[in-house]
Amino acid sequence: MAAVYTQPAAANYFTAPTHAAPKPRGYRLCDQCGAVEQPHLGRFRLCGGCMTTQYCSQDCQKAHWPSHRQICQHTASQISTAKQPGHNSIDESLVKNLRKFVSAHSSLLSWAGFQALQLKRLPSNIRQNALLIELNYRHSSSDPLRRFSIKATHIVPRTYVTDNDPLVGQDILRREERCRKSGGIGCAVVLIQCGEISQVMPVEVDSPSRITWDTREDWPQVLQHFVESGRTDFKPISTTARGTFYG
Repeated sequence: MAAVYTQPAAANYFTAPTHAAPKPRGYRLCDQCGAVEQPHLGRFRLCGGCMTTQYCSQDCQKAHWPSHRQICQHTASQISTAKQPGHNSIDESLVKNLRKFVSAHSSLLSWAGFQALQLKRLPSNIRQNALLIELNYRHSSSDPLRRFSIKATHIVPRTYVTDNDPLVGQDILRREERCRKSGGIGCAVVLIQCGEISQVMPVEVDSPSRITWDTREDWPQVLQHFVESGRTDFKPISTTARGTFYG
């Protein structure tokens, strides 16, 4: 029997999106410190590898490199493949838009991975399984926040990700070691895939006893709702001894 919930899984579930209107063309944020580009003071620099992330200074670019290296190498490779003759089926803009999608929905995707792998009840699942999210792409959509929709979700063996790409596997192990040293249980793996293009999202997970998120079996519906409504203001429900709150 499906679980019945008296409260929605996230704040503002039934209200209109509250994200800000799209910024004027040329508006950029530093991927390291979050500073806003001020064109009259100087343009931000783009990463020369993926041509997607941007930085306000060379210091921020250097500081961000350890965490950016994996996705940079993958994105650069995918963009190169998309430009080659005979690969017309791959939309070059898809690669960049998928990167932006994962960044915009990072909180939602992390929460979905935590729920899908049932990490509050079965922490050991983090070493065995991964969440695969398949997307559809609507390149003609005028709203950049609605270019993707959920096609399907699957629980797959974690080796589906780590064995297929040793570089990603090594990066996940590095993150796991760092996470466990700080008291966490490891690195949950979320794979976002759209056609031939995919992106791995490693999520370092704290000890379940320190995570207040409610367990929700309706996570696939919540994921679909926020993605397809173009919302990026996801704040999950938590029930504690002090009451219920979102965030």
